[in-house]
Amino acid sequence: MDYPRVLVVDDEPGVRESLRLILKESATVTLAESGEAALARLEEHPFDVVLADLLMPGIDGLELLERIRARTATTQVIMVTATKTVKTAVQAMKLGAYDYVTKPFDIDELQLLVGRAAQAAALLQEVTTLRQEVGQRYSFDNVIGSSAPMQAVLHTVSRVAPLRTTVLLTGESGTGKEVIAKAIHYNSPRAAAPLVALNCAAIPDTLLESELFGHERGAFTDAHARKIGHFESAHKGTIFLDEIGEMNPGTQAKLLRVLETGTFTRVGGSQPVTVDVRVVAATNRDLDKGMQDGSFRPDLYFRLNVVAIELPPLRDRRDDLPPLIRHFITLKAKHVGVPEKRFARDAYELLLRHHWPGNVRELENVIERALALSPGVELTIDDLPPALAAAYDAAAARVAAHTAGANGTHGTNASLADAVDQLELVLITEALVKAENNQTRAAEILGTTRRILKYKMDKLGIQSQDSGDLG
Repeated sequence: MDYPRVLVVDDEPGVRESLRLILKESATVTLAESGEAALARLEEHPFDVVLADLLMPGIDGLELLERIRARTATTQVIMVTATKTVKTAVQAMKLGAYDYVTKPFDIDELQLLVGRAAQAAALLQEVTTLRQEVGQRYSFDNVIGSSAPMQAVLHTVSRVAPLRTTVLLTGESGTGKEVIAKAIHYNSPRAAAPLVALNCAAIPDTLLESELFGHERGAFTDAHARKIGHFESAHKGTIFLDEIGEMNPGTQAKLLRVLETGTFTRVGGSQPVTVDVRVVAATNRDLDKGMQDGSFRPDLYFRLNVVAIELPPLRDRRDDLPPLIRHFITLKAKHVGVPEKRFARDAYELLLRHHWPGNVRELENVIERALALSPGVELTIDDLPPALAAAYDAAAARVAAHTAGANGTHGTNASLADAVDQLELVLITEALVKAENNQTRAAEILGTTRRILKYKMDKLGIQSQDSGDLG
């Protein structure tokens, strides 16, 4: 069993020894005779709880508390005080102390208080560790996007993340706007503070203002107690407002005030609340049209649109398909609780060809479905949604008809995959001739990327020196 580490700080040897004897059965106790000595101990080891005398020569309890709070948010500080200085101890709690105890000590009360403070420290340490792990997950190196469009996005994100400026993310549904919002937060100086997300389209208009700004008790029929809103919860951190285009005009006006002044009032309240919050907003709507039809305030749009980042649809970043497929196979296999599997060639080719109107979210769901339903060791076309399989069958039928016509026959014994290869061989060869062997232009003619074109050329054995590399 790991006992909590407790640092006792008092200039009186008798008090230090008394506290050591009280806590020795339930904690690992270290003693310090002054504030200066306590800081030296804190440099050597982390502590869960610090018991500090309020009145000491040199660095007193209040200054020690401030120094500890500047170093760490997890260590809990309990002030030790005489009855006549309780008022000062209460002031210390306002500065971040966990609690205070008065001399002479009630042994049971002191042990209980230290135990609770140690639990609070452990919980805060767990939260800090989880935030660090999440932050690592959303580091720029871990955001999948080696294609040129995504590299441009990540370049902008890396420049804007350390700043305080407001960011507006635009793009089709499913393009990964929330992932980018998290990358902005966890690569900013606010990473240790909360990231609070709210989907504005998922909250009824009548409740959205209360969700954002909170409400006072009695503000409306069901308001039985004060509620803290998302903005207060995100103090010192970031708030991510998804589907901002769905926000009603009344709430837009209050959001504009927060952006301009950093203050708001809770629903039913009269006292202004001041917050320090960075706003990252996202929308898949055309806000220009919203301003024209009066559904979106121009002044709010210009406040939000300080830095605009448009996320490309998946069809425009096909170079990212292979790594995304690998990523989701690993991620979803663990989530579903099945072994990782690979796609059969024809199924994999179908994923690469698909238009992906639902973007990355659609790809993620398709792979999870395939892993959940597949009975074999390989993911086949039968494991994909019927719409994708139907699109494949229709394309393959057209290929077979084209092949039969080209051969002057009415049928073929070739498999569908072989028929696809034959047509691709013809189409790629023709495109290369039209593009004078420039593979980039040939890829544009075929509606694909140079990387995928090169992959298919290697697979089909097409030899061609890229004219764009000559000279």
